[in-house]
Amino acid sequence: MSKPVIVWLRRDLRLADHAAFAAAAARGPVLPVYVLDDETPAHRRMGGASRWWLHHSLAALDAALRGKGSRLILRRGKSEDVLAALAAECGAGEVHALHHYEPWWRNAERAVARRLDLTLHHGNYLAPPGSIVTGSGSPYKIYTPFWRALCQQMPPPPPLPEPVQITAPQIWPDSDSLDSWGLLPSRPDWAGGLREEWTPGEGGALARLDTFLNRAPKYQQRRNLPAVEGTSRLSPHLAFGEISPATIWHAAAGQGGSTETFLGELGWRDYAQNVILQLPGYGGTSAKPEFERFPWREGPEAEVDLAAWQQGRTGYPIVDAGMRQLWHSGWMHNRVRMIVASFLIKHLLIDWRRGEQWFWDTLVDADYGQNAVNWQWSAGSGVDANMFVRIMAPLSQSEKFDAGEYIRRWVPELAHLPEAAIHDPPLPVRGYPQKLIGHAEGRARALAAWAELKG
Repeated sequence: MSKPVIVWLRRDLRLADHAAFAAAAARGPVLPVYVLDDETPAHRRMGGASRWWLHHSLAALDAALRGKGSRLILRRGKSEDVLAALAAECGAGEVHALHHYEPWWRNAERAVARRLDLTLHHGNYLAPPGSIVTGSGSPYKIYTPFWRALCQQMPPPPPLPEPVQITAPQIWPDSDSLDSWGLLPSRPDWAGGLREEWTPGEGGALARLDTFLNRAPKYQQRRNLPAVEGTSRLSPHLAFGEISPATIWHAAAGQGGSTETFLGELGWRDYAQNVILQLPGYGGTSAKPEFERFPWREGPEAEVDLAAWQQGRTGYPIVDAGMRQLWHSGWMHNRVRMIVASFLIKHLLIDWRRGEQWFWDTLVDADYGQNAVNWQWSAGSGVDANMFVRIMAPLSQSEKFDAGEYIRRWVPELAHLPEAAIHDPPLPVRGYPQKLIGHAEGRARALAAWAELKG
């Protein structure tokens, strides 16, 4: 029998449309390996919600592999060391993997390639990040021209079918027990809402896509309404690579209506990867240097306000509903994400990085590129961003996008209020806090901070 081929898995936990699996399966026995590497990402190790998802996604992938006569090998440690040791142990001749573009994974790929025969394949994005360039060969920094150029290369190649058979090695190496990794919360078990909401794994992703396709033609009309199931909710499945964007594109592109708007969201995902490819530190460094001097609020009062925002106790119903939805389900409606981000940055004058870090820990769809690009867009500090002086008014946003039922679900102490009062309740309401700061006062304070920066 030929030497085993290692498939190194990271955020690509699927069998269909997986070029590394397809290449390895054509070459000989396959060793699918997931390395839980908390050393290489350092402070960017996965947050709690992502680790819950990872546990169930790995279990689903292992079950799918066993259905094909294979299995998933689990090892823990620094990727380059674990893969080198496994290759020596099993006599593996090659490692195949999909490209990843987070700075720590690019570093890991270089380190693995110095020690092993590593072949990297594309497949986690519509087009390889870095391949969409201007006429002069420069990468795009602004989304709209990037999207136009990306569309010129669409549709993506048809998705690859999953391997019919995956040849097993003669002897399986030892594997960690998934339970031994302690990815699931226990003391306390805060994941009840996540279990209610999600089915991690490739099967769950395909089911979610199938459900969404009927709604896709009305995406433009419904995506901004928090109380309506208008978005796809595919984001965590994409974040863990349980479904490829090419699979989604080819399934959705012919649905008509405003499906093109949805496809643009897939394009935004590609755009975010192109940004972090150019600016690897984007998750922690403002793209516009002047924002590094911004007079953010710090100290005990700011920390109290940050905690109130995290807990959904700001006194602004739409903000509180979003933050409670996040804590309960690991996900938040896209329109509400913009509202809560703007509120933290501009009403509370708290550094956008504090919000980015909270989302990193609590989102099941936490993605370095998208998280960083979205937060810097809200702050006005990004390469393509909303202006800082454009301050979202959460009360009018709530009314405009008909968030009444959304608020009633997530802020039950306000559920008895009529529609005319639900967006900005008259106080006092038993159990509900007063506003941390009035809208006019918060707006004036934000504009004064901006004037101080510019002055």
